[in-house]
Amino acid sequence: MALLSFERKYRVPGGTLVGGNLFDFWVGPFYVGFFGVTTFFFAALGTMLIFYGAAMGPTWNPWLISINPPPIENGLAFAPLMQGGLWQIITICAIGAFVSWALREVEICRKLGIGIHVPVAFGFAIFAYVTLVVIRPILMGSWGYAFPYGIFSHLDWVSNTGYTYGNFHYNPVHMIAISFFFTNALALALHGGLILSAANPPKGELMKTPDHEDTFFRDLIGYSVGTLGIHRLGMLLAINAAFWSAICIMISGTIWFDQWVDWWDWWLQLPFWAGIPGGVNG
Repeated sequence: MALLSFERKYRVPGGTLVGGNLFDFWVGPFYVGFFGVTTFFFAALGTMLIFYGAAMGPTWNPWLISINPPPIENGLAFAPLMQGGLWQIITICAIGAFVSWALREVEICRKLGIGIHVPVAFGFAIFAYVTLVVIRPILMGSWGYAFPYGIFSHLDWVSNTGYTYGNFHYNPVHMIAISFFFTNALALALHGGLILSAANPPKGELMKTPDHEDTFFRDLIGYSVGTLGIHRLGMLLAINAAFWSAICIMISGTIWFDQWVDWWDWWLQLPFWAGIPGGVNG
């Protein structure tokens, strides 16, 4: 009953960014809004174009279907439909769908009267995608440097791009991104495990409070960031993982052109050991 009462207060006109009350309605549990309509339009069009590209291709094997970007020699020009133009249109549809979904999240937040932390976090994921298919190709002068839309072809692109710069694991910004990804996974596992522990006490005992959760981490590592602080930390770790993963590929081929292992030559030339016989320099 309390939930139904809340729904009556929540499902009222207002909070929209575009379109006024025209699309300000729900379909079952899903809020539509103007950006819900644009999300559906871009997602449906992009999906149909992928199937069209697959139908025009050599195989229906889902592992091998690939919608490729234009060839590198095409530069930043519009390409013929079956020579990369399809990829360009699908990319526009993908960006339109992702941005529309984020703006729909903003409208839902406005209706609920809450902060826009979720769409902001999602915006970093959009930034990572746009970096791969728009920003880096523009900086390098050709759409051909973007990744294809396919399972095996995308994996081949990742492998080939990495080997282009030697061992990509030597990319220092890649190291930062991976560190944030792993730390984020650890923090989420610890936080989820702790909440489940507090919510599942021994039989016959009451569910534990945030004080128990804070005390656990205080006793474990000597400090607890608190109930609100752990969620701030989680969001910070997550958006940094997305941000630095975008930066690590953006700088490859734009400001760094050699093998990434060569970037570490400065480390070998530090005066602490540069002239030591038998040291790091042999």
